[in-house]
This record gives sequence, C-alpha cells and structure tokens, in this order.
Amino acid sequence: MKIALPRKVMMIINNLQLHGYEAFAVGGCVRDSILARRPEDWDITTSARPEEIKKLFRRTVDTGIEHGTVTVLLGKDSYEVTTYRIDGAYEDSRHPKEVRFTNRLEEDLRRRDFTINAMAYNDDVRLVDVFGGMKDLNHHLIRCVGDPKERFSEDALRILRAVRFSAQLNFPIEPETAEAVKELAPTLENISAERIQTELVKLLVSPHPERIQDAYELGITKVILPEWDAMAGVEQNTPHHKYDVAGHTLQAMKNIKRDKILRLTMLFHDMGKPAVKQTDEAGRDHFKGHALVSEEIARRIMRRLKFDNDTVKKVTRLVCYHDYRMEATPANVRRAMNRIGVELFPYYLAVRMADVKAQSTYKRREKIENIVAVRELYQQALINEECVNLRQLAVSGRDLMNLGMRPGREMGSMLSELLEYVIDDPARNTKEALCAYARERIDAQKETE
Repeated sequence: MKIALPRKVMMIINNLQLHGYEAFAVGGCVRDSILARRPEDWDITTSARPEEIKKLFRRTVDTGIEHGTVTVLLGKDSYEVTTYRIDGAYEDSRHPKEVRFTNRLEEDLRRRDFTINAMAYNDDVRLVDVFGGMKDLNHHLIRCVGDPKERFSEDALRILRAVRFSAQLNFPIEPETAEAVKELAPTLENISAERIQTELVKLLVSPHPERIQDAYELGITKVILPEWDAMAGVEQNTPHHKYDVAGHTLQAMKNIKRDKILRLTMLFHDMGKPAVKQTDEAGRDHFKGHALVSEEIARRIMRRLKFDNDTVKKVTRLVCYHDYRMEATPANVRRAMNRIGVELFPYYLAVRMADVKAQSTYKRREKIENIVAVRELYQQALINEECVNLRQLAVSGRDLMNLGMRPGREMGSMLSELLEYVIDDPARNTKEALCAYARERIDAQKETE
C-alpha cells in the first residue's frame, strides 16, 4: 500500500533516516489516509531520542519532552515527532507515571488505544500493521489494541474516544471492547472536564451524533452527562411528537449542520422537559416553560464541562428561544431579531427548522412555511438596514441630554421606548422624528408631576 505523504512529512522522515534512525508517520494520519480522508495532523514516531531529534532540526519546541515529544517547525507548519516509547504504570487513569524509550516500533504501537490508530507508514517499509488495524478498517470495527480492560484502565478517556471514533467513522464498537467500556465507564470520573468537553464536542459535530445513544447504553452518559439519561424514555404524548424526548433530540441533532453551537443547542434544547412534564385528564402531555428550564440546565452543564463564555452565551440564548414562535410579520421579525440578536438569528432559524423536522408530521408544512416566511422577512430587514437594536437608533443618550433628560434609568427607559417605536415602523428612525417623540413624552411627564 502506498500513502502519499506530504512533502514536509517526508522531509522529516528522510532527515531522520539519513542519520541512521527509523521514522514513520503514525496513528490517525495513517488511518485517515487509508480511508481517503484528509488527516488533521501528521504525527511522526522515531527511534531517535528527543535530544537527537533537536540536533537534526533547526527549529523545535519541547512540547512534551518528558514523554519523548518534540515539535518540529517547518515554515508555518508544525509536526509532533515522538520517540518510540513504552508507558509505565498509570496512576490517575490518564497519564503514565513514567515512560521508557525503546528502539522497537512494535512496542510503541502496542501502547496505543485502538488497532486502527496503531499503524505506521513510511515509503521504504510501507504499512506496518502489527495489531490488525487494516482488518478492523475493512470490517468497520473499533477494537482496542490487546486487552481492552487494560487499555481503558491505563487511560479512561479512551472509553469516550471509542464512542467518538464510532461516531466519526460510523463503525460499531467490537463486542469485547464494548463490554470493557460498560464495565469501566465509571472511571471517567477521574478525567478532567476539559478533556470530556473536547471528546463530547467531537462526537456531537461528527457525521453521526446519534451515536451518543451508544454512550447512553454503555453507561458513559450516566457519568459525564446524566441529564441525557433523564430524557431517555420520557414519552411525549402530543400530536406534535412521535419520539420520546431523547429520541427527538437524536433526530434534531441529525437534522442540523455540523456546527459546534448548533449541535450543542440541539443536544440541550429539550433537557428541561422531564422536569416540567404534566399530563392532562385526556392523557395529553404538556411541557410548559421547558425552554427556560433547558436554558438553565444547558448553562449548568457547560459550566461543569468548562466551556468558554462565548459558547455558553450563544448556546443558552438559542436554547432559551428555540421554541419562540411568531406570526410572520415585519414588526414581529424585527422584534425577534432584537431579542435573539442579529448575529444569532440565522442560528435560531436553523434550530427551529431542525426541531420541526424531528417532530411528527402534524402541522409540519404549516410550521415550515412560517419559518421560511420569517427567514425572508429577516433577510429583507438586513437588506433595508432596518433598526432592530439601540446601536442602529438615530438618536443617542447625548441627544436626550440635550433635550434636558438626565443620565440614568429614566434615560435607559426612554431609549428602549424609542427602539420599540422604531421597530413598529422603521421609517420613524430619524433624529427629528425621535427627538420630537421624546420631547413630547418628556413634556407629558412634567405635566403629571
């Protein structure tokens, strides 16, 4: 098998070989190349020791030198070059206490997580596949290298990575590996929130986010996302739905594009439903106020998993407004743009569409026509540069001060009132019209005092 290595990767491998060392591209880049996917990174493994690697390349960074990793810089690109190693005992379900360097490639490949990630390649030797990675690629299986319990005991994050790779590649997890996942899932408690977040997001933005159901069935979500388990099996006896809450969520995630903000929004959008579910005398279920409860749950989970503030802000806002419906009129759409935000409005429309498509066919056409009409009015508002926020208002606080109004709560209320006045009719957004309106309101206020 021939893999087309990038020029700079070949330069690194050739340089190491010229000085008497072995060197191979290794891991995910080999796997992705075989699958005709574009590798995100190219990692290189070598028999050279870190200090020897550093001597052979002009620009290097000691990114993980205690574990044998040196980053080689070539132009604007960087490549991790790691010495063949054997990991010592793992004490925290994540990191080896020590590593020992070795001259044997097979020993280095033996410590890796899954067979499909334990292959190496260079143009001289071609593919090195000691643990059956090609066979598992051909059979579409996620299988641990060696004893799965041993692999997962070494690094509990591999448990979540198994499901993540399954979602990215649409490969089922091999039965013995799945059994080990189920048994050792509780050890994910030892993994940092940041690591969990990274793997969860990769799973969600994969081509198959519905594989989170596997994480539920294997006991993973019970540890890292118990809020998912709370949704499982919660029926929605209403004409608008045909799935339980978790099933609807799976469909909604599949219906939306592979974007971090959008997939997280769909994951969280109905998590408040179990807490607010009520069933009337006719046996029909109601979930009043679920959007606000879902917003709070989403905020709590994202804080727990150490998401950045911008992601938390955008996702919680979209979760809050995911069920916000309106008659498609220009004023209603401008008001919604003000509440949700101009930047987030296209996301809101995508969220609503994904939500509707994951429901039953009851009134589906009517709902979709409404979303399409709202989208057209939103686009028209942008083209016409219609005012939907204070920044676009033709007057400012300084203009109101010139009319005799003092800074403070009263001025803030007046600016908000002027914005509502303009949202109702964009033609009113002129300095003259707004100052006249404000003067009239100020005079009326004085008469009542």
